[in-house]
Amino acid sequence: MNTLWTAAEAVSATSGRTTSDWVANGVSIDTRTIQAGDLFVALQAERDGHDFVAQALEKGASAALVSRIPDGLDESVPLLIVDDVLSALEALGAAARARTNARVVAVTGSVGKTSTKEMLRAMLSDQGRTHASVASYNNHWGVPLTLARMPSDTEYAVIEIGMNHPGEIAPLSKLTRPHVAMITTVAAAHLEAFENVEGIAVEKASIIDGLEYAGTAILNNDVDTAAILQAKAHDAKRRDVGFGEHGFDYVLKDIQIIGDTTIVQAEAFEQPLLFKIATAGRHFAMNGLGALAACEALGADLALAAASLGRWSPFEGRGARETITLDPVETHLTLELIDDSYNANPTSMAASIEVLAAAQTTDNTGRVSKGRRIAYLGDMKELGPDEIMLHAGLAHFEHTKTIDVIHCVGPLMRAMFDALPEPQKGRWHATSAEMVQGLRNDLDAGDVVLAKGSLSMKLGLVVDAIRKMGHPQDADT
Repeated sequence: MNTLWTAAEAVSATSGRTTSDWVANGVSIDTRTIQAGDLFVALQAERDGHDFVAQALEKGASAALVSRIPDGLDESVPLLIVDDVLSALEALGAAARARTNARVVAVTGSVGKTSTKEMLRAMLSDQGRTHASVASYNNHWGVPLTLARMPSDTEYAVIEIGMNHPGEIAPLSKLTRPHVAMITTVAAAHLEAFENVEGIAVEKASIIDGLEYAGTAILNNDVDTAAILQAKAHDAKRRDVGFGEHGFDYVLKDIQIIGDTTIVQAEAFEQPLLFKIATAGRHFAMNGLGALAACEALGADLALAAASLGRWSPFEGRGARETITLDPVETHLTLELIDDSYNANPTSMAASIEVLAAAQTTDNTGRVSKGRRIAYLGDMKELGPDEIMLHAGLAHFEHTKTIDVIHCVGPLMRAMFDALPEPQKGRWHATSAEMVQGLRNDLDAGDVVLAKGSLSMKLGLVVDAIRKMGHPQDADT
């Protein structure tokens, strides 16, 4: 395994001091997932990482980045001692960014950051050594951690940048120094911290503050706040490339959803561009178009990127689809699960409902002769003073009308539940744990089922309960 950091390099980057010589092959903040040879970073969050240094070293950590010697340890153990652990992690990230010749793309947006980051990872990995954020590591510690983990021989890097409050994106972008910055969309999310969507657009546009001088901003031209994004790029004297149905450069012409496949016809600088995505959803088509624009701006081959995109599919909690076999003998008795339980805001909720509305059910297989489209929807958090209205409004969304049964979880989703026509009302419960009780009676073979809500609503419990209804099949069947 290649060395990621030597003690001397880490000391130079952080201006710290080390108690011994060591080398690290990785960087970790979590003893549950730490690997032998990692540098353990003792961050202070909900718990103080210094309390876990001994455990990290027992598990094979090569050293620990600390601001003090933890109780029970002495300087005989390998420690990198600094004034402030988070600042030192940022310094490691900056040093890692400085020593690589990688082409770097940073992704932000109200919806679709992680899926787009994974699209980019898939496309760029087929064209060079690619490093990307893990999971949704996109905050004040996730971005520097991702950078600190970047090998020096990386050719492409994909960094996800998120925010909850004003002023968070620009410092992370300046640390990342991307060659390409992409804004997937601007929508009503985190409105508790912003006066309006225009304020969110200003914050998202601040990703351009860190863009390298000859860099490119990839901007969604379909959002109502597109002019704010474009003005930011213009004022910063950075090239901007627009995508979407109203795209200036990458123009979405047509979307066809056939089964679990989305087929997209577009134009890239007036040249035909056809690509497909192995999952259903207009929002995936939009993100894919923007991601292709980002790939080309990085210098990657557009045709190869489009081919790689066709092999990508979303992962658990982000719109992943799977077939649940309900009977071990009669294996045709199945239902389809759409797991979008990781997060939710009005824009992403509407997109997922649209996907469910387009899903193909199967008739004449279960207790109910007609296959149904069924949704389990949880509260959307951090929407500010209009949160009740925004939840209730989902009941009147065009595609909601085609959903057969809607079950709602949480006090905010009560507003949607109350606004639904009686035939569509399923069950309402305050928590996902309560919703799971009796879930087996809700579902049948031939159904297509969506689970979506903010992470704190724990719709993953519903997803797990649906999976447990299934029976694994032998590879031969």
